[in-house]
Amino acid sequence: MSDEPVLGYIERFQLISVALSRGARYVGADFEFSPQPLARLSSKPSLAIIGTGKRVGKTAVSGFFGRRLGGRFGPEAVVIVAMGRGGPAAPQVVYGGDRLGAQGLLAVSRQGLHAASDYLEDAVLTGVTTVGCRRCGGGMAGASMNDTVGEALGLVNDMPAAMVVWEGSGSAIPPVQAQAVVCVASAAQPPEYITGYLGTYRMLISDALFLTMCEPPFCDAARVECLRRAVASVNPEVDLIPTVLRPRPVDSVAGRRVAYFTTAAPESAGLLARHLAEVHGARVTAVSTDLARRPALIAAVAAASDRADVFLTEIKAAAVDVVAEAAAAHGKELVFCDNEPVALDGRDLAAVVDGLADTAVARFAAAGGPS
Repeated sequence: MSDEPVLGYIERFQLISVALSRGARYVGADFEFSPQPLARLSSKPSLAIIGTGKRVGKTAVSGFFGRRLGGRFGPEAVVIVAMGRGGPAAPQVVYGGDRLGAQGLLAVSRQGLHAASDYLEDAVLTGVTTVGCRRCGGGMAGASMNDTVGEALGLVNDMPAAMVVWEGSGSAIPPVQAQAVVCVASAAQPPEYITGYLGTYRMLISDALFLTMCEPPFCDAARVECLRRAVASVNPEVDLIPTVLRPRPVDSVAGRRVAYFTTAAPESAGLLARHLAEVHGARVTAVSTDLARRPALIAAVAAASDRADVFLTEIKAAAVDVVAEAAAAHGKELVFCDNEPVALDGRDLAAVVDGLADTAVARFAAAGGPS
């Protein structure tokens, strides 16, 4: 009930975050914050990957988890459930053995559906089973105005899988109890988005923080250290891992003339082109960061047609309905590209994934296991 000078805005958000993390409401004179109801997946352990906003690298991190866990448990023993604004109206399943390629995504697009939805990106780039769900709107503490995740719960409960990864959308959090939580944030974001406001809540419920874009021009070592101290002041148990994202073509582009299409910030275009040349042997003739801006993308694709043999694209935004269609029309080879997190502190990210999966399994067993 107190306000200034006893409780200011900063302190109130801290208390709101603590209340929500404990499953309690926080009620004031003219406001109320309520914890999002979380359904329980009764048949198998699960891990949630949440974010502090859009374009922080959440799907890239989810894809890394999916590939690692698929390699450990088997591609059909891991399920990624992705919720997104461009997700299907009813939950859709892509099974691990049903490898999607360019033609499959074009077929989806030509039906008038969003062929670069996160669950399709995950399916193509991980090979594990994925389920696509839709969410609309989002609250400050991660709840959606409405979503179809609840409809997917029964499907996932019945699947013969060993592990489920619940992938959030933007700052929206999947409405499911997870035994381990990974938060993804960008070092380029305002620090208070990560550890202030209701970023505090996200830190309190997380076991690990994948901090992306930890390099110039977005960030320097001093900023990373400041963020590390800020996170530790909120929750000293969070394992903060500074990372950068690097393009990983799913097929070889060595020696080929490549036009690269990405949603990355324009400031990183040169760095990403150098990585493709130095690590993957590509002859990069064009880079467009307009993948999410259709008019500019259409112009970029047209300009690149005479200078490239391969169109290399992320599976996001207009990748299918513009880039893949143009590749088919102009007789260009289409290669999909992932964004792979790389730890700057030398950490073995595969071991990090294994450790978090083991934590989820142990907590699930401690809570009683399957019911």
